[in-house]
Amino acid sequence: MELTPEQVRVLGCLVEKEATTPDLYPLSTNALVAACNQRSSRDPVVAYDEATVTQTMLSLRERGLARTSRGEGSRVYKHAHGLREALGVDGAALAVLSVLMLRGAQTPGELRTRTERQHEFPSLEAVEATLQALARREEPLVAVLERLPGHKESRWMHLLAGEEGLAAAAAAIPVRSSAPAAGPGLAAEVAELREELAALRERVELLESLLDA
Repeated sequence: MELTPEQVRVLGCLVEKEATTPDLYPLSTNALVAACNQRSSRDPVVAYDEATVTQTMLSLRERGLARTSRGEGSRVYKHAHGLREALGVDGAALAVLSVLMLRGAQTPGELRTRTERQHEFPSLEAVEATLQALARREEPLVAVLERLPGHKESRWMHLLAGEEGLAAAAAAIPVRSSAPAAGPGLAAEVAELREELAALRERVELLESLLDA
C-alpha cells in the first residue's frame, strides 16, 4: 500500500476523530478539512482546501479505504474510514498508526502519550509489543528507524506511504528543546496538559466547522 501524503492525512484524521470525538463522527467535509488543517498535533501543518479533501476522499473510496454517506433528509455528506477492516487491525494498532500518520516518526514513549485519547496502553512494553506485531506482519505496516545520535530511543514510522515516505521520515530530525530538562514527574504533567489543551482546540475547531456547514 502506497498512499499519497493527502491520503495519509485524511485517513489519519478520520481514525483520530472516530476515537476522540465520536459524537461528531462520521465527519462532514468541513469538519474533515478543519481536522486536516489543525495546527496542533500535526506534522507537517497543511492548508488543504475543500476540493483537495473531496478528491482525496474519492480516491480513498475507490481503493476501499473510506466511505461517504448522507443521512435521510440531510444535505450534508459524512465521511468515515475503512482502515480497520482493510488492514485487519485492532484499536491499539489503529491508534498507533493514526499518530504516526498525523505526526510522523515517533518513539514508543511519545506514542504512549499521544495515543492516550484513542487507546490507553498500560505500559511502554505494551506499545512496543503493538509496534513489533505491526512490523512482523507478512506485509509490515511499521518499521523502526536508525537511532539518531544523542537520542536514547529509536523512532518508528508507518509504511503506508511506501519507501519514499519512509525515507523522508528517516531524514527528518526531531526538534529538541534547549531548555533545561525537567524531572520525570513534571515532564509527564506538562505533556498531559499539552495533550488536553490540544484536545480542546480540536473540539472547538470541529464545532466551528459544523456551524459553518
